[in-house]
Amino acid sequence: MRDASKIRNIAIIAHIDHGKTTLIDSIFRATQDERSSSRMEERVMDGLSLERERGITIKAKHCSVDWGGYRVNIVDTPGHADFSGEVERVLAVVDSVLLLVDANEGPMPQTRYVLMRALRLGLRPIVVVNKVDRPNAAPSSALDKTFDLFIELGATDAQCEFPVLYGSGLNGWMVKNAADIPGGEKRGMKELFETIVEFVPPPAVVEGAPLLMQVSALAWSDYLGRIACGRILRGSISKNSRVSVIHTRWTDYEQRDIELVSKADAACAHLFITEGLDRKEVDEAGAGEIVWFSGPDDITLGDTVADSAHNGELIPPLDIEEPTVSMFFLVNTSPFSGEDGNAVTLRQIKTRLERETRVDPALRMEDIGRPDGVKVSGRGELHLGILIEEMRREGMEFCVSRPEVITKRDAAGALLEPMEELVIDVPEEYQGVVIQKISARKGELLGMENGGTGTIRISFKIPTRGLIGYRGEFLTDTRGLGILASRFVGYGPWAGEVVSRTRGSMVSMDTGVATSYSLENLQERGALFLEPGDRLYCGMVVGESSKPKDLPCNPSKRKQQTNHRSATKDATIVLDVPRKMTVESSLEWIEDDELVEITPKNVRIRKIILDPTERKKAESRGKSEQGF
Repeated sequence: MRDASKIRNIAIIAHIDHGKTTLIDSIFRATQDERSSSRMEERVMDGLSLERERGITIKAKHCSVDWGGYRVNIVDTPGHADFSGEVERVLAVVDSVLLLVDANEGPMPQTRYVLMRALRLGLRPIVVVNKVDRPNAAPSSALDKTFDLFIELGATDAQCEFPVLYGSGLNGWMVKNAADIPGGEKRGMKELFETIVEFVPPPAVVEGAPLLMQVSALAWSDYLGRIACGRILRGSISKNSRVSVIHTRWTDYEQRDIELVSKADAACAHLFITEGLDRKEVDEAGAGEIVWFSGPDDITLGDTVADSAHNGELIPPLDIEEPTVSMFFLVNTSPFSGEDGNAVTLRQIKTRLERETRVDPALRMEDIGRPDGVKVSGRGELHLGILIEEMRREGMEFCVSRPEVITKRDAAGALLEPMEELVIDVPEEYQGVVIQKISARKGELLGMENGGTGTIRISFKIPTRGLIGYRGEFLTDTRGLGILASRFVGYGPWAGEVVSRTRGSMVSMDTGVATSYSLENLQERGALFLEPGDRLYCGMVVGESSKPKDLPCNPSKRKQQTNHRSATKDATIVLDVPRKMTVESSLEWIEDDELVEITPKNVRIRKIILDPTERKKAESRGKSEQGF
């Protein structure tokens, strides 16, 4: 076992795109020899294909490096607000955090959230002002705003006395003194490691105490089954030893009262620690180490793992905030079902979602008795969209409904809805259209800040409903130059009706293959989602109408043949480039009476009721087609 005084456990937290994963790349290069570092890939911690494609971290991941005789365990966390559940659970296994702040942007909405969670746990952060070598970098201003944020969040005097590092995670250097930044020698990562070793406390160890730890992460192996991860708080664990798995729950969250729900003994079949990026099997591990182990079948996030002779001590369950957005996952009933992938049954959808809820603390699945689907809740559109994309890549076919917010009622019976703090950085010439659109979505302007660089920062408080379907419109309005970030801030009074989409759908009345002849006429009446040769069916949405109401159409219509033909007539047809709808853009775009059909090869939008006659009957009755 490793000496606990030589262990440092730390997490890297920040807003999205502030450089967490890139910093870890540089840390690895600084601790590897020249030959191995030259073979390293960029963003080594982004192991999932979706993470590499999108350039974001989705799952929190552990790694470790050795420096100066110390083992530094590092946890890379997501920066997007939709994956905050990953941050909440991993903070329980570390003794400090590296808080990264962009020297240009300063603290952003997710910076506030992750810092708040760290301060509540009593952690003392190390502040890293990153990207100081970028144009328009203002490290002093970013640091001042970060200190103000500490005060605003109620940090203690000890937490406010944080060490500060300046540097560039991309170029692999950090310095303690801001005076070394302009023209100073790039000193590598030595000063970062010195600060971690000096400032991060080693894990507390009680000599001779029995085993005690909490499960903070879960993984699955086809060979080993469920694998649990956590930091050993006391004692030690060894391979093949007997442990007690204790499941607890809150009985009174405000009073912090907990109770024991179940307790079961099991053997620790396999035991691993993390070395670099890989798991290494060991025979024994002691207090302070972050370990992975398999054996217990019925183990969940937040469970207490103790010595088999457990004395009754309980660790409080993990504090995971509740989901704010939900949607229905439904069996695919379209005419093309089963042609692109596996047309799964409701039982198969439930099994897949249950497996996901075991490892994702912010995800919920609710069986409400529907014969064709279940209700799934998460932190936001991106959170659920990533899950949908993962299931799609596994070959599954299914349909999903439009995201809707999860409401509550207060003690007086008033309706409450989730609210978000929205921060937008946008060129000055686009601020008018942004404020107009946000105001129409019930957004309340909180403040404006002009940094003198041609970009203005605008802050709003807005219902989560107001953001559904807005991100794509925002990028169009700002010509792709705007940056939008939001975070959940709690529940507020219902803001009234929010008008989102102002245009109707082009709905196919026939089943067939799209033709150039028909699409040439249709593109004058709206934006198309398909091109010639694409298959379509009755009730499928093929485009966005330029008018508020839905437009029935026949994209598969062919030109009637006559005795008089021009040899060059068809060659003159010019079609606009169709709007290709992704999973996220489709979820943002659809209305309550529409579904997104997900297959491994295609993403289609369809009406819930495909038959136009039945759809008109449902509309005349004034009912929602499927009771969503």
